[in-house]
Amino acid sequence: MARAAARHAAALLDARLPGIAAPWSLAANDVAARLRTDPGRGLTAAEADARLAVAGPNDLPHEPPRSLAGSVLAQLRETMILVLLAAAGLTAAVGDLADCAVILLVITVNTTVGVLQERRAVGAVAALRALATPHATVLRGGTPERVAATDLVPGDVLRIAEGDVVGADARVLTAHALQVDEALLTGESQPVDRSPDAVCAAAAGPADRTTMLHGGTLVVHGTGTAVVVATGSGTELGRIAGLLRERTAPDTPLQRRLATLGRRLSVLAVAACALVVVLGLLRGEAWELMLVAGISLAVAAIPESLPAVVALALAAATRRMAEHGAIVRSLPAVEALGSVTVLAVDKTGTLTTGHPACVALWTSEDGERDLDGSAVPGRGLVDGGRGSRALLEAAVLASDAAPGGGGTEGALVGAAVAAGVDVAALRAAVPRTGVRPFDAVHRSMRTDHGDLRIVKGAPEVVVPRDRAAQDVVAAWAARGHRVLAVAVGRPGALGTLGLLATADPVRPDARPAVLAARAAGIHPVMITGDHPGTAAAVAEQVGIVAADDPPDDPARGLRAVYARTDPAGKLDIVSAWQRAGHLVAMTGDGVNDAPALRAADVGVAMGRRGTEVAKEAADLVLTDDALGTLVAAVAEGRRVFDNVRRFVRYGVSGGLAEVLVMLVGPFLGFALPLLPGQILWVNLVTHGLPGVAIGSEVAEPDVLTRPPRSPREGLLTGRGVADVVGVALLITAGCLGLALWSAARGGPWQTLLFATLALTQLGVALTTRSDRTPFWRMSPAGNPFLFAAVATSLAATVAGVHLPGLSDLLGTEPLGPLEWGLAVAVAVVPAVVIETVELVRARAEARHTAT
Repeated sequence: MARAAARHAAALLDARLPGIAAPWSLAANDVAARLRTDPGRGLTAAEADARLAVAGPNDLPHEPPRSLAGSVLAQLRETMILVLLAAAGLTAAVGDLADCAVILLVITVNTTVGVLQERRAVGAVAALRALATPHATVLRGGTPERVAATDLVPGDVLRIAEGDVVGADARVLTAHALQVDEALLTGESQPVDRSPDAVCAAAAGPADRTTMLHGGTLVVHGTGTAVVVATGSGTELGRIAGLLRERTAPDTPLQRRLATLGRRLSVLAVAACALVVVLGLLRGEAWELMLVAGISLAVAAIPESLPAVVALALAAATRRMAEHGAIVRSLPAVEALGSVTVLAVDKTGTLTTGHPACVALWTSEDGERDLDGSAVPGRGLVDGGRGSRALLEAAVLASDAAPGGGGTEGALVGAAVAAGVDVAALRAAVPRTGVRPFDAVHRSMRTDHGDLRIVKGAPEVVVPRDRAAQDVVAAWAARGHRVLAVAVGRPGALGTLGLLATADPVRPDARPAVLAARAAGIHPVMITGDHPGTAAAVAEQVGIVAADDPPDDPARGLRAVYARTDPAGKLDIVSAWQRAGHLVAMTGDGVNDAPALRAADVGVAMGRRGTEVAKEAADLVLTDDALGTLVAAVAEGRRVFDNVRRFVRYGVSGGLAEVLVMLVGPFLGFALPLLPGQILWVNLVTHGLPGVAIGSEVAEPDVLTRPPRSPREGLLTGRGVADVVGVALLITAGCLGLALWSAARGGPWQTLLFATLALTQLGVALTTRSDRTPFWRMSPAGNPFLFAAVATSLAATVAGVHLPGLSDLLGTEPLGPLEWGLAVAVAVVPAVVIETVELVRARAEARHTAT
């Protein structure tokens, strides 16, 4: 019978449920009528079942995640991973199983990180779905029933009360002192009033829809009823989930640069391999030997330890950042911080405390006073006073908050306590005899205390004809304050007592952090859902707006301060700055921030007050919610990039030197300058431990006083390419010159070439510590691992020459003291030249800066 009734009810419905555009712009009864529901009885069970069959469950849409195998295969198709796979195959082909194992380990680590990052979007949507309340109270045929939130349908009449999480988007039908916390959607820290009587503009954003309740928000005061107008993907939460699915996190600058470098090096390696093989065959060498030599050279041309260096440098930076309160959720984002050119900052909780405070008061007797927690002199209300103390006492009597409570009333009571008011004693001495709670119609709260009446509320309602008070209200509103007026007297004969201003105070660490970001060449902007006046006042206080800033560019959507923004608007703002060529880091804590956090080059969530949705969508979580922690993380990002760039210059110059030795050597009479095993051993001892150690170098002194790099700048700039070629030529000339000397004397020229090539690159490794400070002026304590790594590699080089078994495997011969001394002397030359050039450049830059 129940199924038959449901089918009958479904037949009475249109093919689709009646949709309502902008229900907040319609009267409550009109909305109920269009949804064909009785506000006093709700839907019948059969009608609800029929609508559920049409509308589907009240759940956020989600797609099954890609299989683990699919995710792994997608990561293995990346250019750098393909290069590494080729390198692993080549090393295995020539019998270098140890090097092959290291490369495969690097592939495993990088693939794992990529797969985890890919699933972050799924986690963000899952966190959104978890926000839905599991149950809701609805009227079914006039009887209240507790149902699963997933069973809510358009037309259901909800009963809501303090503490409820709203199960779906609904139009308010009745309300009694109804207030809702919508911070997760709008970012505003203050609870908002909701009333059935107002009619809002059709284009109003979530913060301005005073007749609406949105799914996932919290009822903090009062009771009421509301008719469901949207469920599932049709809600505000559903719209945000859609934005999260539409936009994926962009590749970081380092990922793009590594991909470009990988493609170029792979082309170079193949070309060098082919050239060596062809030249050897033309000279009559055995094709098997030349093929192995060519493959070995291809491996040498690719700094296969680069991903390991990058991964370990990022991991070390991650540990350091965690010690300072920044938890990294995406390793590549660490380096991306160093490239950030725009910092988009959320206001509430990041620049401000997120907790309202009473900051000023005004009375006709005492005038305007800023509150700093000091005592307020004068007689109180009980003593017949009309000054500051009387105003604070009246605010306490007309409030329900206890000392230490939150919200606006908690801020007023807190100010009274700071002024020395004994709240409990005052309320006991002047008890209430009547009360009319605050509501959106009267926009005020009224309490009676015997013959004394107190009214607290909107100034335009409480003191509409007090010109002096209205002038103060205008001035405070311009500063972004929320103003309440208090009137006292006998019923029917009220007079102005004074005004109270509340605001979300600026965090003491906000301005120094913003100024530090400016000093680092990062342009700060504010994105908030709060009132424009409040946003402008806070922006000026913390330094977001400065006199020497370039003018706004509204045509491209570029401004310093954005107010009253919704989730889609925040996403558009981030995209606008990215289209203008900037790399954007954005902070946020609410659900409304999640799509923009996901789309930003670096998304930063607040750890203390941030929602799980924001944390899931972000790359970085600040455990202390402090902007200064983010600026410190920028320094770590720049440090990582500097070290990766140093290793790239070092690794590519060494690889190029090995290629040149193999290409030029035959023209000097060396049919096969180095054996395949010797090439691989040189590559292992010079690019292994030293490369990892280079990635651990300390930051340059000017890391936070120089501008960020251009997003279009590669790992190797024009100067970097010149340096790489110059160093490679120096190494090649020195090594081949010494080999010619040895060959002319009938000595072990190949072994000497092998040893000199390794020693020369290790000497160059020591020069990578700084681009500005000479090596001899830097303390070894800054990076002791580099010295240990070079020492270990030196020992491995000596072992390759003199250790029985290993020398046989590599095909080397013992060297005498003279030969080792000459090898060391030749190895020092490139290092000295590099340090001299860097010193000259540093002095030239200093002179340029001075002028």
